[in-house]
Amino acid sequence: MRNALTSSFIAGLLLLAGSGAVLAEEHESFKVVPVELFACTYNDGKGAADLDKAVDNWNKWADKQGWDSYAAWTLTPYYYGPDQDFDVLWLGAGKDGVALGKAQDAYLSEDAGLRAGFGEVVSCNAHVNYASLQYKAPPNGATPGDSVLTFSDCSYKDGASFESLNSAMDKWSTHLADDGSTAAIWHWYPVYGGGNEEFDFKWLEGFSNFTELGSDFERMGNGGNYKVSGELFGHLLDCDSSRAYLAKNRRAAQLR
Repeated sequence: MRNALTSSFIAGLLLLAGSGAVLAEEHESFKVVPVELFACTYNDGKGAADLDKAVDNWNKWADKQGWDSYAAWTLTPYYYGPDQDFDVLWLGAGKDGVALGKAQDAYLSEDAGLRAGFGEVVSCNAHVNYASLQYKAPPNGATPGDSVLTFSDCSYKDGASFESLNSAMDKWSTHLADDGSTAAIWHWYPVYGGGNEEFDFKWLEGFSNFTELGSDFERMGNGGNYKVSGELFGHLLDCDSSRAYLAKNRRAAQLR
């Protein structure tokens, strides 16, 4: 089933890419951005202040490399359950696949002690890669800075497709914008590093702060948006409850 959905996802992207200038303008957000995610725990006696020092050294080195197309954040769990058995996530995103690859090549070939510096602070038991699609842009189209990110794991129901989900997402994003929501929305499809996923994609939402997240909570519950969501996605998706993370921007870059 997942192989078929992956093929449908790729075919959907090709359809969008080949449907002409008007559709390309309407779906400018369908530029696929590559993201990498490390799941890490602090080593004994180490903590957030030690990670800050390692990140500062990395940033100074990245400045010397002239990096302007790789953005990074560290994510600290805020709303979470027992399955989130890590202390911090490293989220990195390249402007495109080449930019991410160049950043990774440079980091792997560096001799400034950066990897050893990170290794003294954290141990990471997962490093995964996703293809990120943006359905609703952050305010002003800017790459998020410090923010709140929520993650849900979603699976297609029988009969659902990338195309049908895309149509529903267009309607949902428009409805949210008209309703005053500032949330950004991305879907992440797994590419490298996992292999045993029990989901088809991750649904992410970004908020500038918890007040904005709380405003969407009100719109969903007391404002009745759960009805709209149910009509659009009830027959398409099964998603688990969201986890929320405090995202601290570590390096800025305009990705879209």
